[in-house]
Amino acid sequence: MAEKEIKGIKKFFEEFKAFAMRGNVLDMAVGVVVGGAFTSIVNSLVNDIINPAIGLFFNADFSDVGIHVGDVMIGIGSFINAIINFLIVAFVLFVVIKTINALHKKPAEPEAPAEPATKVCPYCQSEISIKAVRCPHCTSKLEGFPEINN
Repeated sequence: MAEKEIKGIKKFFEEFKAFAMRGNVLDMAVGVVVGGAFTSIVNSLVNDIINPAIGLFFNADFSDVGIHVGDVMIGIGSFINAIINFLIVAFVLFVVIKTINALHKKPAEPEAPAEPATKVCPYCQSEISIKAVRCPHCTSKLEGFPEINN
């Protein structure tokens, strides 16, 4: 291989390494792994605890519910279980994110009073810029400023 091609390949892999080792890519990878484990926990919660409790009160087992169309059974019960799984995952994720955001939230610092941007002309009582030397409304010269000679 030509030296130029080898340098190009090395540069490509260096760019890939920089991309793969960025903090947000690693965070995403950890999130995917934790999310997979979390999904199995939620599936167990729904299938082993919530669905039997619903079946106890309503005398129904969703996993067997379906519609027969000819020789095909459309598993509505499985779909209901998937909806319940989704709602539980979404709710728990909402609670976890809300808790994490509350922990990361910095206490509100009292804001220092902002310097006023305007003042009142003592002659005509119009609101004017704090830096004004002369009132744009009544053209009075304001006190406290040195004379400007052109």
